Amino acid sequence: MTHVVGRLGLTSVSPVVAGGTLPAKAVVGEHTPVSAVVFREGHDAVAANVALRGPGGARIPFVPMTPGAIGTDEWHATIVLDQPGAWTYVVEAWSDPMATWRHNVTVKIEAGQGSEDLANDLELGARVFDQLAKSLPKPERPRAAAAAKSLRDKTLDIAHRVGPALDAYLQDLAGAHPVRELVTRSPRYPIWVDRPRALYGSWYEFFPRSIGAQLANDPQAPARPARLGTLKDAVEHLDYVAGMGFDVVYLPPIHPIGEVNRKGPNNTLVAASWDVGSPWAIGNKDGGHDAIHPQLGTMSDLRALVKRARQLGLEVALDYALQCAPDHPWVTTHPEWFTTKPDGTIAYAENPPKKYQDIYPLNFDNDPESLYAECLRVLQVWIDAGVKIFRVDNPHTKPLDFWHWLISAVKKKHPDVIFLAEAFTLPAMMHALGEVGFSQSYTYFTWRNGKDELQQYATELVAAADHMRPNFFVNTPDILSEYLQHGGPAAFKIRAVLASMLSPSWGVYSGYELYEHLPLRPGSEEYLDSEKYQLRPRDYAGAIADGRSLAPLLTTLNTIRREHSALHWLRNLHIHYIDNDAITAFSKRDPATGDTVLVLCTTDPHNVREGWTALNLPELGVDWADEFTARDLLTGTEYRWGQYNYVRLDPHNQPAHIFAVHTDHW
Repeated sequence: MTHVVGRLGLTSVSPVVAGGTLPAKAVVGEHTPVSAVVFREGHDAVAANVALRGPGGARIPFVPMTPGAIGTDEWHATIVLDQPGAWTYVVEAWSDPMATWRHNVTVKIEAGQGSEDLANDLELGARVFDQLAKSLPKPERPRAAAAAKSLRDKTLDIAHRVGPALDAYLQDLAGAHPVRELVTRSPRYPIWVDRPRALYGSWYEFFPRSIGAQLANDPQAPARPARLGTLKDAVEHLDYVAGMGFDVVYLPPIHPIGEVNRKGPNNTLVAASWDVGSPWAIGNKDGGHDAIHPQLGTMSDLRALVKRARQLGLEVALDYALQCAPDHPWVTTHPEWFTTKPDGTIAYAENPPKKYQDIYPLNFDNDPESLYAECLRVLQVWIDAGVKIFRVDNPHTKPLDFWHWLISAVKKKHPDVIFLAEAFTLPAMMHALGEVGFSQSYTYFTWRNGKDELQQYATELVAAADHMRPNFFVNTPDILSEYLQHGGPAAFKIRAVLASMLSPSWGVYSGYELYEHLPLRPGSEEYLDSEKYQLRPRDYAGAIADGRSLAPLLTTLNTIRREHSALHWLRNLHIHYIDNDAITAFSKRDPATGDTVLVLCTTDPHNVREGWTALNLPELGVDWADEFTARDLLTGTEYRWGQYNYVRLDPHNQPAHIFAVHTDHW
């Protein structure tokens, strides 16, 4: 609980991150809740408001707060900020003499007291209305003055003396221009406001070197490349990605790849001369983090890719992976940036029992000043090339204070840059990365497959929205979940529906739409013939033509997301009850437009599931006694629904209903 400050009690202010030393998160247009506990001695009324300051001198001086449940002393407001950048807010608690007077005089009149008994109360009320008149706009002042005059007019009976003062219109005026006494202010707390893409977007990941690649017809080396894909090939592939409705195209590292200790197919220790290696083993004689792999193309090719993406409504995200191959230029020029073992060798990356002999981690403690500066310089190279989104590889293996410094430095010059944390690690670190500045985070969604665990985790993420935003990737080059390995095509459909509907941001790694599901070995979450170490040319068009692609469903899901603003937000998630342990029911409602989406999805990829709902109708914008039209956005079918409804879901043919809720009657 925050400290009680000032004349009135003012505690539990929210949102507050790290005691107010780090900013809470919001995006432009987001309905962000602010709350506090406000109280005082005695029985006089209290009230509260929020006051905001924004970039460029922007101010919102008064946002009224409303009381919460009786007996809690909680006060709530919703703020909607319209500019990206650094904002601050204070909660102001104050004694409300108008509300105090209104309550006291009403109770006494109802108890039978007359003008003589209320002489002091009437004069006190007149004085409050004198104060109100001073704070009102000029056209409204006469009404307040008239109310004060009536309260002092002894020729009137009690009803006519207090009538003008209790007029609803004047009460509304007093609510917008209150008489405030004993004003007590909280500390000023920061909020960083991002552009909407920091919260909402559909991501698609692919390896440029596999697009347009050709494999040699060599039975002894079936993965031997005859031609590598290039950034120019990637430009052509953008039409396919944009056609599925994605917003962000994410490319793994495009830098030169180390030749020393290069890994072969499936992470084998010995690589043949033609093996392409892992893009995350960055750097060789051709350059490091500020260079492009010569076989991929040039900086001009990257700029052309960024330009074409924008024309198609896409943004390009690049990988920012702070690690080096053994032949990275930094290893020679700055050996102090690495960890030297007792035998004099440089330590390579390990995540026991895994070993990454082709990667040297950076040591941020040996020479932080120069290493920090170089990391910022490298990032600026790609920002100058037009890239404004970065997926950061393994940020949990670097110091938190480094990320706080780096992201703050970037945001000062480029407030529109977005950072996605690829941190599959312990919860404390994941949340801390969000607190120090990361715009989004990968999550545990991949491993939350059952109904209860999925709903609980989604609820936890909503509760953490002030500092951590989720991005629900259904798969990655590193992670092929057991659920996808054994669930068949139905599992791929289910996870796509859940990811795209539960989270404002979601992502797909290339090959998902082709149902790629073979693991390296039983019990492994790594792909067989992983694209991390070899080319994976794919026949996307052929799969669509033959009906073997999930692309049509992905397109539909992304279309639904774009057309329904309720799905653009995180805080508006509501879980509904249904009496089947493998069907999840949830809704989202846009507080600004009223747009409402209700989703029912099975989590069982093998069996038909049935159940009855018990919907919370007010969360759908429907009165308890009413019905509504539920139009299935996947099939176009319409139903007339109420609180209790029968649901039957077939994972193979219809694993989900995605309903647009309409309250107008048939």
